[in-house]
Amino acid sequence: MVELGKPAPAFTLPTDGGDSIALKDLRGRKVVVYFYPKDDTPGCTTEACGFRDTMPDFAKVDAAVIGISRDSVARHDKFKAKYGLPFTLASDEDGKVCEAYGTWIEKSLYGRRYMGIDRATFLIDGKGVLRGAWRKVKVKGHVEEVLEAAKAL
Repeated sequence: MVELGKPAPAFTLPTDGGDSIALKDLRGRKVVVYFYPKDDTPGCTTEACGFRDTMPDFAKVDAAVIGISRDSVARHDKFKAKYGLPFTLASDEDGKVCEAYGTWIEKSLYGRRYMGIDRATFLIDGKGVLRGAWRKVKVKGHVEEVLEAAKAL
């Protein structure tokens, strides 16, 4: 489980566009890593578009934004193109990064229990240290809250 004030779990993941991203390659910048359940679903689309619309503000504070789900790179490519998302979407198909950040949890819907991604966001400083964590995120107002925390870092 991740802990504030400790190094964020390292990762290297495949991304949209056939690239890959490693957390260590972003040293020196603030990094917002947000985990979301599924591409092109209502809550996930609202959250992604919220980050999209505030990217100029994140850029002003030198913060990179990375969205992570267990969707494939191909699904990410379609989602990114459909909504004009200007940030990286990383694919954690085996769930190892979700587990490292504690976002792979048991959920319940209509009495049925299943494993899924807990919508969560993490703010990492330029030295790779975890400085903010939001769990069980409610989409409304969330992006603004993360932006304010990034500005204060």
